[in-house]
Amino acid sequence: MSAPPAPWCTDPYADALRIGRGPLYLRRQDGWLLPLEVERWCARADSADMSVLRRCTGAVLDIGCGPGRLVAALAALGHPVLGIDPSPAAVARTRGLGGTALRRSVFERLPGEGRWSSALLLDGNIGIGGDPVALLTRVAELLAPGGLLLVEAAADEVEETVEVRLDDGSGGRGPAFPWARLGRKALRARAREAGWSVLDEWSGGELSPHQLRPHEPPNHEPPNHEPRAHQPRAHQPADREPSRYERPFLCLRNDRPPPARPVTVPRTSSTQAVISTVATSVRAQPRG
Repeated sequence: MSAPPAPWCTDPYADALRIGRGPLYLRRQDGWLLPLEVERWCARADSADMSVLRRCTGAVLDIGCGPGRLVAALAALGHPVLGIDPSPAAVARTRGLGGTALRRSVFERLPGEGRWSSALLLDGNIGIGGDPVALLTRVAELLAPGGLLLVEAAADEVEETVEVRLDDGSGGRGPAFPWARLGRKALRARAREAGWSVLDEWSGGELSPHQLRPHEPPNHEPPNHEPRAHQPRAHQPADREPSRYERPFLCLRNDRPPPARPVTVPRTSSTQAVISTVATSVRAQPRG
């Protein structure tokens, strides 16, 4: 028996990326649809994106890079940058823009673990895996000490972990998978729970980023270690579309030492060397 298809590798998403537009939605079990902004993802980085990218330092890992607009924009700014995405269509489109990308989940082994200067979780990607605390903990392993994580929150003050499917609005649907949505307040709380502290937050033209730092010195308030329910604490059915072009962002800083684990290249190699090695390998692969 063949394995079921991965959610972001199915036809509705691949078809939308191929033509550069929707409609494409995340469909909850109760039938509510969250529109996905495929046109924006396939366009150039906008002013809200740039307000985030200009805060990046050093080598950048774009987690869930999609069709690659942020990878391309960061490269144009002079940053070494690697995009990762489980979707073959997304990786192919990113490479088509001249970017370096790998078909990889953030929870798989990655090049340069513990050495990235900055990481991105934009376009709702804080929802990856349906467990924001687990995701934030994983990203802390990837960043170098003092590295920055730039995260986008939902425009609504919502906190939910739900099962969704990709839906093209015309009957085409992918398999079910867990997803999370966090508003600004919930993202702050989950960040503290994962050992980060918020350094900065602002709003751009569509959603919002925050800056966190694991862990503050002892004179700061300790994180909340109360058990976290798997279901949303306060389920808020999003029966209206969030205000468009309001994007909340957080910036976080990683103060934890890198994990003690084997890496794919010598520890003396720079992240730029890691990306160069990946890029050479990627160029040897067929695009498609």
